[in-house]
Amino acid sequence: MDPRDTAPDSWELEEDAEAPATSAALPCAFAALNVNAKPFVPNLNAPVFVPTSIQSTAAGMPPSDGKVTRKLESSLELSLTSPVENGSSEADMAADDETWELNDEPGGGGGGGGQEDPAATGDCPPYADSQEDEMIMEEEEEEIPMPKVAPSTPDAPKKEHVNVVFIGHVDAGKSTIGGQIMYLTGMVEKRTLEKYEREAKEKNRETWYLSWALDTNQEERDKGKTVEVGRAYFETEKKHFTILDAPGHKSFVPNMIGGASQADLAVLVISARKGEFETGFEKGGQTREHAMLAKTAGVKHLIVLVNKMDDPTVNWSLDRYEECKEKLVPFLKKVGFNPKKDIYFMPCSGLTGANLKEPVPECPWYTGLPFIPHLDSLPNFTRSINGPVRLPIVDKYKDMGTVILGKLESGTISKAQQLVMMPNRHIVEVLSLLSDEVETDDAGPGENLKMRLKGIEEEEILPGFILCSPDNLCHTGRTFDAQIVIIEHKSIICPGYNAVLHLHTCIEEVQISALICMVDKKTGEKSKTRPRFVKQVQVCIARFRAAGVICMETFKDFPQMGRFTLRDEGKTIAIGKVLKLVPEKD
Repeated sequence: MDPRDTAPDSWELEEDAEAPATSAALPCAFAALNVNAKPFVPNLNAPVFVPTSIQSTAAGMPPSDGKVTRKLESSLELSLTSPVENGSSEADMAADDETWELNDEPGGGGGGGGQEDPAATGDCPPYADSQEDEMIMEEEEEEIPMPKVAPSTPDAPKKEHVNVVFIGHVDAGKSTIGGQIMYLTGMVEKRTLEKYEREAKEKNRETWYLSWALDTNQEERDKGKTVEVGRAYFETEKKHFTILDAPGHKSFVPNMIGGASQADLAVLVISARKGEFETGFEKGGQTREHAMLAKTAGVKHLIVLVNKMDDPTVNWSLDRYEECKEKLVPFLKKVGFNPKKDIYFMPCSGLTGANLKEPVPECPWYTGLPFIPHLDSLPNFTRSINGPVRLPIVDKYKDMGTVILGKLESGTISKAQQLVMMPNRHIVEVLSLLSDEVETDDAGPGENLKMRLKGIEEEEILPGFILCSPDNLCHTGRTFDAQIVIIEHKSIICPGYNAVLHLHTCIEEVQISALICMVDKKTGEKSKTRPRFVKQVQVCIARFRAAGVICMETFKDFPQMGRFTLRDEGKTIAIGKVLKLVPEKD
């Protein structure tokens, strides 16, 4: 029998003996106490715990008048309140436990929750009857350690998972729009936002409060700048979205590349406010660089949100909207987006939430869908469900074991599956699997996962490592040939040039060991002779050598792991794709 139940039962059992209590002996004390204990009694078990000695004394006691009993009761009430409280809290705790677990049973949660209150108010019978059933159910459920998150898993596979990265110049309003979307879709409570608003007002930063839903650490809040890629999620009728809130500041572009490499869809946020759009779009502004990096990271569809349309300098002006559009389209076309198919423009205001969920009366000239309905109406993405498992690791930490984060690019992963961590070839086992904070048994491509692994230490993993299926490992190496386009570089680039390579989630230093040939941009023809150098806007094929072993695939076989960016001195120098891996000479 559960030890928790013994206390209430032992005092329940005095119930029969309450009338004849006259002596000040211990049985009397129990008798008096009995009145309060009544609500917590499992009646059925009472006979089992009745010690015969007490029964006999109770039976032999002479009847007493009510006054004495009442006096005794009142005096004993003071001395014995604490046991009653403890007893009640234990029973409450038991009830709490049961209802918590039973919440996941269809209809069980309501039943459990409803029966807790009568216990407190003193309506004994329903509680007494139900506690027996709850105990039995709790025993049955002990086999399943964590049923809390079970109910949401049947829904999860039905909705398509889409990863959306918010990119754009610093202060364009990316985090604010992300926070507003979370509020509009019910992922952040109004109370929480009101708390943020109060705190922001104290710092004279009242317009920043929405961004605090995504900028969670103190440094980001104090400076109003995102540093790490913020993560959150929201759901619409048809899809499940993960928000990746990339930093806009040029110092944190490497973090932004990591965020963009996990995205299926990019939202380029630009500010319509006078002067702000121009700063972001001019040379050195992050609007250009981010759009190009998103394309290089494999984002196919781009939504351009023209933010701050409610600003007094703009006031939902169609002219200003068209002006921003005219400047952006030629550049986005040059980067590789098709203006007719891949790009979609829409005006909005992140601070007021205008045109994010509902259409705006101030903007009659915009006839399309607002932002969230537009996301919902997008066609589904093609994913390689039957492909080999490929999960580039974005981050790792210790939490009761080794936990890794990343987006599953292809294949499916399930609990207890054996995988191989490349390039170190550690064999690991998946202990638990969370997709956007919800525990699940298996996950498909496109999902952002948090996994607890067995068989590897946190120190042995680096961002850029890849989880693969044992029967189909990814390629690793240090030397590879790639085609690159030089985007921005003041001087010429010769063999021996060093830069930082950003390939999926991996960041590694590389050196150009040889220039193989030039490629004609228009015809794609390759030159017969080796070039001695390349300069801005030229396309060439070069051989690279990385400082360490990296995981990669050719662009032809697996585009997500075959496209990369070269950066140097805080600027994006070139973008490229891996053509072939060169085997190492022993």
